[in-house]
Amino acid sequence: MGQNRAFEIAFVGLKPGEHEFEYRIEDKFFSNFGPQDFSNCQTTVKLRLEKNQGFMQLRFDVDGTVDSQCDRCGNPLVVQLWDEFNLIVKLVDDPDAMNSNEEDPDIYYIDRNESHLSVAAWIYEFINLSIPLQKICKENEKGESTCNQKVLDQLKKFRSNPNEIPNQNIWKGLDKFKNFDEES
Repeated sequence: MGQNRAFEIAFVGLKPGEHEFEYRIEDKFFSNFGPQDFSNCQTTVKLRLEKNQGFMQLRFDVDGTVDSQCDRCGNPLVVQLWDEFNLIVKLVDDPDAMNSNEEDPDIYYIDRNESHLSVAAWIYEFINLSIPLQKICKENEKGESTCNQKVLDQLKKFRSNPNEIPNQNIWKGLDKFKNFDEES
């Protein structure tokens, strides 16, 4: 009954019109989805569901934060999440066939006889889509990067002298396998 039921909406009992739901998402929500690239999720997802004859319009508003790391220097970073997603759920007789042929990712089909709508997978997807592709430390008031300076110096050194990278000859010793097939 725990978490799965909390993300199911019994839409059959809802009157036509708009209905609002709010979900507080924390790290334990992601346990069923495997390891994540972030931690300390403190996110609110507001869902506005508009029930119509034969279909529902869903609007997900994601707002919150997650802890991650800077892609450039590895410093801990608090990432602000904010995004909106719209989805149309249509009630049909053969949802599997309709979903496999649908090219629009914002349209989803469920069986006409369904009574509950599970939104957990969409919440998971929309939170992950709300995380910026590039997570970098912010600049200070002078416009300078607040990244770890030691790491930036090391990256600069590798860019200016790429031949000085330690273990540059990682392929050494593989030459003995070069003509292996010819000898067999």
